[in-house]
Amino acid sequence: MTTPTTAQALVAELLGTALLVAVVVGSGIMGDTLAGGNVAVALLANTIATGAALYVLIQLFGPVSGAHFNPVVSLVFVLDRSLAPVSALGYVGAQALGGIAGTVLAHAMFDQPLLQASEHVRRGTGVLVSEVVATFALLLVILGTSRRNAKVTPGAVALTVVAGYWFTASTSFANPAVAFARAFTNTFAGIRLADVPAFALAELLGALLAFRVAAFLVPKANDLA
Repeated sequence: MTTPTTAQALVAELLGTALLVAVVVGSGIMGDTLAGGNVAVALLANTIATGAALYVLIQLFGPVSGAHFNPVVSLVFVLDRSLAPVSALGYVGAQALGGIAGTVLAHAMFDQPLLQASEHVRRGTGVLVSEVVATFALLLVILGTSRRNAKVTPGAVALTVVAGYWFTASTSFANPAVAFARAFTNTFAGIRLADVPAFALAELLGALLAFRVAAFLVPKANDLA
């Protein structure tokens, strides 16, 4: 297989993030509509769709861009010396644009206003601790599996996100680009824009903690030399 070009990697990050957000927002709308007010059922539908889509998207775009779809993943791979800082900036831009495009796409599929201001308040100590924990778990899984058995990474990541929907108070955003994109949907998956910065900081902290723990538990092969 030929090495993907920078343009191919950026398109993969943009398209992958767009499809991921479209699934998160779209399945939230569908689940909320069909559940008839039963939030548990709506969240279950949201969870299953997101986990399934994430597995497929990582399998599809992993060989092209690494399938980050997440600024803190790109940051950690810069710290890991697996991604150049300039490339990471391009990735983050593609992820941000892709996330908003995914929100717009989901709204278009359900005949809703394309951009909305979310009124869904997500704040509080428990929610922010949850974002630290969820992002820590996600990044630790990514680093650990990619260093020891990369074939299991797509499934491990998808299962981590599925579990995170249910064991965290925040329902495991664990992704600043996705959180920002979800600020533009006033539907089941939305988050108030004013709450996004605190989410992003919590996610950054979780990612940095995971990077340090992974360096101790599952160091890269060249770090052992």
